[in-house]
Amino acid sequence: MGRRPSWLFDGLVAAGVLALTALGSHDGRAVLLASAMAVALLFRRRYALLVMGVVGAVALIQVLIAKHVVLQPYDVAIPIAMYSVVKYGRRLIEGFLAAAVVLVGIVIVAVGGTADGLWWRAGLFYTAVFAGIWLSAYVVRTRRVYVASLEERAATLERERRHLAEIAVAHERTTIAREMHDVVAHSLAVIIVQADGGRYAMAASPSAGSQVLETVAATARDALEEMRRLIDLLRSDDPSSEERQMRGLDDLQALVERARQAGLDVTLSLDVASCDPTVGVTAYRLVQEALTNVIRHAGPSARCAVTVATADGALRVSIVDSGGSSGPPSDRVGHGLVGMRERTAVLGGTFDAGPRAGGGWRVHAVLPLGSP
Repeated sequence: MGRRPSWLFDGLVAAGVLALTALGSHDGRAVLLASAMAVALLFRRRYALLVMGVVGAVALIQVLIAKHVVLQPYDVAIPIAMYSVVKYGRRLIEGFLAAAVVLVGIVIVAVGGTADGLWWRAGLFYTAVFAGIWLSAYVVRTRRVYVASLEERAATLERERRHLAEIAVAHERTTIAREMHDVVAHSLAVIIVQADGGRYAMAASPSAGSQVLETVAATARDALEEMRRLIDLLRSDDPSSEERQMRGLDDLQALVERARQAGLDVTLSLDVASCDPTVGVTAYRLVQEALTNVIRHAGPSARCAVTVATADGALRVSIVDSGGSSGPPSDRVGHGLVGMRERTAVLGGTFDAGPRAGGGWRVHAVLPLGSP
């Protein structure tokens, strides 16, 4: 019920109390007492306990100034006030306080208004009537609180659903951005190495130079296609679309072959029976980033060994390079290593990267096969 209909209904209740008084009595004091109760009932929703106190006090004044204890028509305000306290009170204890006030009034009316000594009959009757009113209000209050809790729970679940959806989208976009970094870094590293070597190859052997240019063009085309696909995903409303073509362990051979075309002496040992696609794409990106770092930093005569195998319920990925004649740089830590560490941590795995004692660099990751 809205605010305006509520006030209208309370106004009609107050007017009804005054109308009963006007029809049943023409005493000025009765009209005054009835007016006080009626005005108090206008605020029964917001100040229920205070209204009960005012109505109870007016009823007590009525008893004190009357020659005989007799219920008046305007006393109908008492059960209305008690009902309001039970239904709208902030705490249920307020409803019990209202019941206690009414119980005192019942004793006064039953004892003072019965002359034949059968006051207990009147007391039982009034108690039964007011108990029924109190319980009715309690049922309405319980349902009202229950409905409010359901609405709040539904609103909370909706907020949580939106929040989780936003988190999922943000996480997916971060993953796409990390993949874009891997694609750009690896492809540009291969292109730069091939382009630098192509100048010398062209002078020595035009056919070799032509092969280098074909490798550069193929690498650039693959990178451009994957970049276009990732950008389309970032622009879409649902970046977690199933249309995304994920790389996996089946693409490792092509990745290693591309590194060989860039002049890197690399070997691949792949011993995996089956693997979750999420674990597979993580392993692919780890190898891709590691090979990119080898091409960029290890030197022209570096040798690299890539090992991917399952053991003890986990996928173990190891990339070891010799470092070449130039030796390993001391500051390889960058966005690539941070991204590899984050990818491994998402799956609950372990990651380690650092220089080897005999020269070169080693990257090792353990990815649980049971990762979601």
